[in-house]
Amino acid sequence: MDQKKRSLRVFTILLLCFLVAGFAFVVRILWIQYVEGSELRNRGVKLAYKEYELPASRGNILAEDGRLLATSMPVYNVHIDMLAQGMSDSLFAANVDSLSLCLSRLFRDKSEQAYRRELIQQRSAGNRYYRLGTRVIDHLELKRLKQFPLLRLSRNKGGLIVEREEQRMKPLGILASRTIGRVNSGSGVGLEGAYNYDLEGKKGVRIMQRSPGGKLIPVGSADYIAPQDGYDIVTTIDVNLQDVATRALSEQLQRNDADHGTVVVMEVATGEIKAIANLTRTPDRQYVEQVNYAVGASTEPGSTFKLATLIALLEDGKVKLTDTVDTDNGQLKVYDQVISDSRKGGYGVLTVQQAWELSSNVAVAKLVMKNYQGHAEDFVSHLYSMHLHLPLDLPILGEGRPYIKSPGDTLWSGVSLPMMSIGYEVQQTPLQVLAFYNAVANNGCMVRPRFVKELVHHGRVIRRYHREVLVPSICSKETIKQVRQVLQGVVQSGTAKNLQTAVYTIAGKTGTAQIARGKLGYRNAGKTEYQASFVGYFPADAPRYSCIVVVTSPSQSGYYGNVVAGPIFREIAEKVYATRNEWFPWYEDSHTGNYYAPASKAGSKTDLARIFRELDLDYVDDANAGKWVNTSRNDGKVFMTARPVVAGHVPNVVGFPLSDAVYILENAGLTVHFRGRGSVKTQSIAPGTPIHKGAVIELEMSVL
Repeated sequence: MDQKKRSLRVFTILLLCFLVAGFAFVVRILWIQYVEGSELRNRGVKLAYKEYELPASRGNILAEDGRLLATSMPVYNVHIDMLAQGMSDSLFAANVDSLSLCLSRLFRDKSEQAYRRELIQQRSAGNRYYRLGTRVIDHLELKRLKQFPLLRLSRNKGGLIVEREEQRMKPLGILASRTIGRVNSGSGVGLEGAYNYDLEGKKGVRIMQRSPGGKLIPVGSADYIAPQDGYDIVTTIDVNLQDVATRALSEQLQRNDADHGTVVVMEVATGEIKAIANLTRTPDRQYVEQVNYAVGASTEPGSTFKLATLIALLEDGKVKLTDTVDTDNGQLKVYDQVISDSRKGGYGVLTVQQAWELSSNVAVAKLVMKNYQGHAEDFVSHLYSMHLHLPLDLPILGEGRPYIKSPGDTLWSGVSLPMMSIGYEVQQTPLQVLAFYNAVANNGCMVRPRFVKELVHHGRVIRRYHREVLVPSICSKETIKQVRQVLQGVVQSGTAKNLQTAVYTIAGKTGTAQIARGKLGYRNAGKTEYQASFVGYFPADAPRYSCIVVVTSPSQSGYYGNVVAGPIFREIAEKVYATRNEWFPWYEDSHTGNYYAPASKAGSKTDLARIFRELDLDYVDDANAGKWVNTSRNDGKVFMTARPVVAGHVPNVVGFPLSDAVYILENAGLTVHFRGRGSVKTQSIAPGTPIHKGAVIELEMSVL
């Protein structure tokens, strides 16, 4: 009986325990359902569903003709899961040797043996994310890699993990590279940074659901937000002109072993930047785009600043171009400073126009001191009215601050007025100087330099950028007329007469400034460094383009602006002139109504015919089978007639370009020496003379 009771008690206790446990279980279910349910359901959704950002394609940066300056290209990082489920030891061992060879040939960063050792080590270590190679690969390389042993198998067996990213590329290399710029971690420089918001587009979102097998699958389209691609930027850059500017600058920097230099070409009427090059010398004496000197380098401009001084004097009626000034012995002492001219002994008595054409420091300083001593604020106010104390407010970050001091400033001294008049104790960037000269070319209207024409989205123009006027008129029309006369005189008879051409006119100003090195002053370790510049516009009588060239610290062939910077300006002007049809004389004369065909050098018939066809110009071939031709023009057409070359006799190469002349003469067995450039003007051995093999013939060219 007792046993029965004991069993009943145990059963009762167990039943009660089960009832309590069941009750607790029910309570817990109800608690989860009605108290914690909402939070748990949300947590479950978060585990099952996940938002994934979909990157937008970054917009392209284009030249004005649509050629790519910067674009995004897909590149790939590749890894391998060394513990992929289907990668058995036997499968790995059978493929590791051939895979190592293929990887070594693709990446060219390690030997076959090194790859084999690493693959074996990484499998032993159980690395599920071992990177293949030390660089990203492009799409074609990825296709090759997917055919490699082991990697060509399924993801489960081969373990290949491919991660795509976009890499910014500049198809034209260093051309305008620093101005195009770059973006890193949200901050950027150049156009990439300035227009980052427009270029980057907007990211999209896709909701992905995790399946029971762990695989992510996209949820319906209602939860999908498509990414919006960035806008394309159409710049003002002319690729052909940019190439000319970069090459001309690079060659001159190398020729003069200069530290760095910059060139900017701007369209006068609109302010559009057609070319901008900034080159820096590297330790191995190569020149690359690293710093945007045109935008950011604010330095003492030297003699190019004298244009502002002349405008102030003319505007105030202080001088006339025919007035005279005595440069004495070429030196002017102002307190403890000695202002000197480049010509020892001075220039003697000069007219005001000659003083600026010859860039006499003494003459300019004397005129400014005579007319503004005691009321220098009048001089400075003119500089302010011409916008020279204000930045251009460019979209590109990092513009150097201009500096124009005024009486009462802490750094103002007794020598400030004469020193400012010749371009010292002031600071300007090359682009600020160019904008000022461009205003003179633009009949006094100063416009903001412009880098971008429009924003485009899939061929549709979103926004156009137009000319922005900074100063409607920097001075009176009469003053503009006079200073343009002076700037043209600089090239015709002044410091830049080496830049003259017979076909078109250039106007501008040379500049040669000593470089100050902070507290070290203008002499560093007993050595003075210089900045050579030339700034101006062309054609002088009807300006279309303005240009500035600045070369810093040249150490060969002198340091004067006309010698170091001027030739770059001229080469650019020649290329621009040669590629702008409206400047050539075969267009209709608006005054006479006559139509003129172009003058042409003699030369290769094949080459000339191709050029005439490209220029859509009528020509008549009367040379029959002749290889070399003379040209003449009449009634809007070019006529080509044979220029015979008789074997065994010295040919007549007068009028030929140098390349053709050298080709003909050397093929005839002569050794050629020449002086100058252009076309052949004279030859030392008369045409028709019997040839003596190896004889030297000297050519004098049309431009010496």
